[in-house]
Order: sequence, then structure tokens, then C-alpha cells
Amino acid sequence: MRSYLLAAAMSLTALTAFAAPPVPPPTAEDPYTWMEEIEGDRAMAWARAENAASLPTLQSDPRYAGMRAEALTILQARDRIAGVSFSGDGKLSNFWQDATHVRGIWRKTTLDSYRTAEPVWETVLDIDALAKSEGKNWVYKGASCLAPEDRYCLVSLSDGGKDAVVYREFDTVTKTFVTGGFEAPEGKQNVGWLDKDTLLIARDWGPGTMTRSSYPFVLKAWKRGTPLAEATELFRGTDEDVSVSGYVLRDADGKAQATMINRAVSFFESETYLVTDKGPVKLPFPLKSSIQGLVQGRLVFSLEQDWDAHGLKQGDLAAFDLVALKAAPDKAHPTLILRPTARQSIEGVTISRNRLIIALFEDVKGKALVFTPAADGWSSRALDLPGNATIGLGSASDTDDRLFVSVTNYLTPTTYWLADAASGKVETIKASPARFNADGHVVEQFFATSKDGTKVPYFVVRPKDLKYDGQAPTLLYAYGGFQVSMTPGYSATVGKLWLERGGVYVVANIRGGGEYGPAWHQAGLKANRQKVYDDFFAVSQDLIDRKITSPRRLGVMGGSNGGLLMGVALTQRPDLYNAIVIQVPLLDMLNYTRMGAGASWVGEYGDPARPEERAWIAAYDPYSNLKAGRKYPKAFIETSTKDDRVHPGHARKLAARLKELGYDYVYYENIDGGHSAAANLEESATRYALEFTYLSQQLMD
Repeated sequence: MRSYLLAAAMSLTALTAFAAPPVPPPTAEDPYTWMEEIEGDRAMAWARAENAASLPTLQSDPRYAGMRAEALTILQARDRIAGVSFSGDGKLSNFWQDATHVRGIWRKTTLDSYRTAEPVWETVLDIDALAKSEGKNWVYKGASCLAPEDRYCLVSLSDGGKDAVVYREFDTVTKTFVTGGFEAPEGKQNVGWLDKDTLLIARDWGPGTMTRSSYPFVLKAWKRGTPLAEATELFRGTDEDVSVSGYVLRDADGKAQATMINRAVSFFESETYLVTDKGPVKLPFPLKSSIQGLVQGRLVFSLEQDWDAHGLKQGDLAAFDLVALKAAPDKAHPTLILRPTARQSIEGVTISRNRLIIALFEDVKGKALVFTPAADGWSSRALDLPGNATIGLGSASDTDDRLFVSVTNYLTPTTYWLADAASGKVETIKASPARFNADGHVVEQFFATSKDGTKVPYFVVRPKDLKYDGQAPTLLYAYGGFQVSMTPGYSATVGKLWLERGGVYVVANIRGGGEYGPAWHQAGLKANRQKVYDDFFAVSQDLIDRKITSPRRLGVMGGSNGGLLMGVALTQRPDLYNAIVIQVPLLDMLNYTRMGAGASWVGEYGDPARPEERAWIAAYDPYSNLKAGRKYPKAFIETSTKDDRVHPGHARKLAARLKELGYDYVYYENIDGGHSAAANLEESATRYALEFTYLSQQLMD
């Protein structure tokens, strides 16, 4: 159904946070600053030369071709589950990619047809055909449709996978772009429907309208048929914010109930405004709170900090009566819906026509609860879904209380369920075929003890007949940031390319994530960042102590913020690992605030422009902590030229410094792909094959 978390401003993985004082100049002694010119001739020539030097060492390996073929078969499989969402026209909507549709098609079917083994699909928009006709490298980034009919949609298209997109109005009935309709040129922007003839849009309006984080802070209303330049300003933040976005709270019939503005002063801190006839009015929410949506007139929100004035705690889910809140914001009182325990976290919230559905996890294992509002509070009951699994809440209907739910774990292929939140009835509607042989494997959960005594959970997927002699090739994955939880999930590529070949797979739920709610995340912020890395090293050591593996056979992998984690593992504890896959990483932390969207991340890491904060960033900064004479494992560093979120200069500069110091490494820069480092299924298959060939060379040979 509807989601209002920071609206369309950016995804959680955009890693946005507090943008503060002046951005520091480049470090004077850095000889590789020229690599920060993303598509500069010198930088591109260097990247192509590195690809030419590194890729043959992997692609000539006899295992590579087979791995790529297996990965591509999985990614393009026509019998995989087509995840769907409810549409206002009564149909189910899906975006699909396969061997024929490499860029993908937006398509629809009916529920009755979807229940069958071979649903009949109606193509709405063919991205491959569009890209070919327009000579563009289009990557589909979704569509925002006008409720309740969902006929008119703002289609988001990215050139090569960048975060910067164009928006174009599309008619899903005629299946054409609207002649003379809304069209916003490329930029980092957010757009939403106010009504059929008006958009809320925040974008680059010219000098002085973008934050230091590279996102917009001026929100305007744009009327149909008028030039974009004539849009009317509704709200203006400052360049020290992360972003500003607008959204509309609608009831289940699609009728607008309130127009809201989110001013993100950091990724974790936002001001919420109500648009009135007299202009925007600031609502009394704490800075660390998130609007979840509207159900039966209740405005549901979650808290990432205590709200003493109302007796609410960090991690709580609560609601205001919207009418009362609009009438007297300072006098309205919220009602508590759910207070998780210290071992629990709310991992998902969705809203059907009359009910609120929550995915609640305990020790990283999920269940789904249905909450029904009443005059005297909220009643709840659990949906009867499999246990010891990750429960993912999908699309919910506006016309009734049905919703789609996914259920998965490391060894069980994803099943797709249709649940009725009103009756409690659940039914399996789709099941993904197994993509690898899991019969000989088992999943276990362990807890490692970190340096400060904190118990850190992690999952091990291993052969049932594992010999505890420290010789098992083991891949450890983690993220550890931005309150992103690493919950159990079926990965066909990991299973086929690693587990089937005798590998052990481990996922660590280290601090910085959200596995135990906001407190677990906040325990690893800023000056406490080293705790995140200590947790990771504790899990690594625990695997060794249990004789599951050894430093010779232990490899690690992580991307984005997890790429920073990998850089720290390389520089702080190279003795623990023999393979490190560093994906689309942050690495030059003393300069990150002036690279890409870097100025938006200081709420997570701190600001290197402040001497005190620079000191504790410098202590773990991978780029400046590379030293001569160390026994670093041969790392695999990968990035994308088109990544306009985490600048490719981070990966480039680390590789250049490793070369300068005489270390061996492998480097791969995808010329397209954005922050995912892959713009289509072909490129994704290539990336998987490169990674697992490297891991096989380092850990299995």
C-alpha cells in the first residue's frame, strides 16, 4: 500500500545522514585526487587498464564460464517468482527481467491468472524497446501512480543506473507516455502526486537549491501545462540539510487527507510539516521518528528515540488521531501500538484498507502481526506463517485487507503467500523452485562475544557432515550500518556458486544494523564506530575458534557501507582473512564528505572537518591506514563508473595505493551499473562469476 518513509527522497541504502560544516579540501599529500573526476579521460583510461590487467586472471579460470552461465540461468529463469503489487485497476503489477527482456518489462495480470502456473501477462511498458528506440541506456527505477485508479504514473528512468533520474508521465490504459504531460529532466529529485494536475517536486532549481549532500532542499508545486520553471515554491530547507520531500497522506479510497513535508536534517533526523492554507506548520514529532502511513484516520509512526513527553520509548510504534493532530498539534496525544523487547525489532510495516500489519523479528527470526484500531486501543493477532524464517511484507490492497507476504530462509526457496489480515486466512500462492541442492546443508545460529562483552548473533550455513578441522572454505558477509538488518534469505547464486561447491556461508548481525532495533544501530555510530568492526572480528575469530574455518580458508564480502567494513578488515586484521571482496565501497573516509553524496553521511560516521571527529575517523580510515610491509590478502575491489551515490574514486584510490605499495589485488570497474555495479542481468551474472571465481581461487585452491 502507501509508504511515507522519507517519501521518494531516497532509499535507505542511499546512506544519507547529517550534512554539516564546511567540506574539507582534498588531503594535501594525496597523489590520486585526479581519480575523483568520475569520467575524466585520465581516470577512465586508468580504470580500463586495470580491468584489462585484472579480469583475465579471473575470466581465464576454468570455473568462470560455468559460474557465469549458472548465475545467468538463475537470474533469467522464467519460473522464478514474479513478485506483484496490487494496482488500482484491480490487477496485479510486476516488473520482470529475463533473457528476452534484459532491461525489463512492466506488466500486469489478474489474481486468478496469477494463481496459475503460467499467468497471462499484459505488457504495460517495455524498457528494452524504449531504450532501443531512444538510443538510451535506460534502467527502470519504478513508477509512482496516482491513487486510487493508478492510471497515470510518473515513470522513473536512469541513464546507466545512476541515482539521478528523469520522470515522465505515463498512461497505463493507452500504454503511452502522455503527450504534453509532466516530464522532469535528469537530476537527483523526488516527485509525487498532489492531485491529477499538480505534482510535488523537489529538484535542482539552479544555484543554491541543492544540499551539500547533492539532494534538493526546495519543494515546489508544479501545475499541469505550465513550464517547470514556473512551479510555485512551498518550502525551503537549507544546504546543510540532506534533502526535502513532499508527500500526500491518502485514505484507503485515495482521497487526500493531508499534505506533508519531510525535511531531512539527517538520515536519522527529520522535521515533519503539515501544509495548511497559511503555509507549512511544523508538527511536534521528535527528530528521530518516521511516518509509516494512515489507517482508519490514525497516523502511524515509529520512534528511534525516547519521547518522554508522551511516555514513549525508542523502538515504539504509535499513532495519532490525524484529525486531532491537524486541529491542535501541540495538544494531541499518541496511542502506543507496540513496544518491542530488547531482543526484538520492527522490520516492516504495511497498511491494508483497515489494518496495520507488522513484521516483528526476535533474535533475527520473524513473524507477522495484524493490528486493528478501535476506540479503546489496538488489538492484535499473529498470522499463521512458517517460523524460523524471514517474513517480508509485500503489497497490501486498498480495497480490502489482503496482502502479499514472502517467507524465506537460507536453505528454503522463497514462498509467496496471500494473507487476509481481516480473517487471518493465509495461503501459499507461489513457490520458487530450488536453485541449488540444499539437502546436505544445515543452518545454525551462534553468538560471538565482542570486545566489550556484547553478544553478537550470526548464522552459519554449512554441510551437515562438516569436519571441524579449520579447513572449510568460508565466506562471511556483513553490512553493519544505517539500521539495515541482515535477515535470513535464500540466495540462489550463493547456493549454486558457493555452497554446492563445498563452501560455508556466514552472515553476521553486527552492530550498526537494525537487528535489535534503533539501539543496535546507534551503538555503532560516530565515535563508537570501532565497535562495529570489533563485532565483525569477534564473529571471524569465533568461526576460527569453533574450527569451522581458519584464516587460510576465511574470506569476507561487503558492499557500500559494508565495503568500508571490508576496507577496515583489510587494514586492521589482515591476519584473519585470505580473501576480501570490497564492493562499491567507501574507503577514503578523511575525504568522503566531498565525494559523491558523501556530505550526507556524517550522521553515521562523523565529520572529518571537525578535528575531534577527524581523529576517530582517521583511526579506522582504510585509505590512509594502508601501510608498507604488511601481509595483506589479495583483495578484490569493485565499483561502477555510474555510481553517483558512493563515488568510484574510493575504490580507484585504494587500488592505486595498493599498487604503489607493491601489493597484489584484483580490480573491476563496471562502466555502467550505478550503486548496484550492474545495470542488467547480464552484468549481474558477470559480477557474481568474477566474485566467486576469485573466492574459489583464494579459499579453495
